[in-house]
Amino acid sequence: MLRTRFTEAFGVDHPIVQGGMMWVGRAELVAAVANSGALGFITALTQPTPEDLTKEIARCRELTDKPFGVNLTILPSINPPPYAEYRQAIVESGVTIVETAGSNPIDHLPHFKDAGIKVIHKCTSVRHALKAEQVGVDAVSIDGFECAGHPGEDDVPGLVLIPAATRRVRIPVLASGGIADARGLVAALALGAEGVNMGTRFMCTQESPVAEEVKRRIVANSELDTALIFRTLRNTARVAANAVSAEVVDIESRGGATFDDLRDLVAGVRGRTVFEDGDLDAGVWTAGQCQGLIDDVPSVEDLVSRMVAEAEQIIAGRLVGAMAASEPVGALR
Repeated sequence: MLRTRFTEAFGVDHPIVQGGMMWVGRAELVAAVANSGALGFITALTQPTPEDLTKEIARCRELTDKPFGVNLTILPSINPPPYAEYRQAIVESGVTIVETAGSNPIDHLPHFKDAGIKVIHKCTSVRHALKAEQVGVDAVSIDGFECAGHPGEDDVPGLVLIPAATRRVRIPVLASGGIADARGLVAALALGAEGVNMGTRFMCTQESPVAEEVKRRIVANSELDTALIFRTLRNTARVAANAVSAEVVDIESRGGATFDDLRDLVAGVRGRTVFEDGDLDAGVWTAGQCQGLIDDVPSVEDLVSRMVAEAEQIIAGRLVGAMAASEPVGALR
């Protein structure tokens, strides 16, 4: 069994996390992740109201007695969700772990800390990770440029970003972006991370609530089948390549595009249609470059147990074997 500071601090068996995903982080997936010994997060804003979130948390508890958490993504908005009410629903439901993302979580931390809740904050840069540590989160998950969703504007891939973060951040760091198998898990540990956070890989499992057409497309896609949108708006997002994302990129390439020029194409309700109805060109939908590493749709239990077993084999077999096979210094005459 792989034990790290993360597994010890958060009370899970395996250093593997299913982070929040809009329209995806629902009870059936999160419970399956928890039952596998990993850590899953219900996505708060997938639920239409705080009352609905309370019901979803209760539904998850009916499916598992293992630890799970709730993701609260905080973003600037003309009509922001009632974040304080969602936060209160989390606290009153007795959730013990929260994943925050987006803006600085400082306004929410005192409420979570007073309730004994541990907080993991998602970051896309070392400076953001250091700031999150400074304001008092318990761990950070740091996204490399390969990730689905918003990778930030620095364009630093995980192979550089993860060790850059772990050499400066003292709290546990989770590696995120481009990870879908045991090789990524071992690499993350070698880079100094205490675990991995996966989205696209968990989206392509039997318990994932997205349409089967989406899962089949992820399996068929390669690492080249994503698009970067909102680059000209300095709000880059990595999404699956499809007709809609191609149209967005084309509009941006002409110069001078505003969000209003793109609003109808990227509306969240259209992405929800993709996940729920399986119409792959109904809107933009998030997927990472790790699509190129995914070639099946296993159960969550099979995925997690396979990753852990293969990671142990790589560490105890290939890596230890490579050390043993090395010629001792001074052996050659």
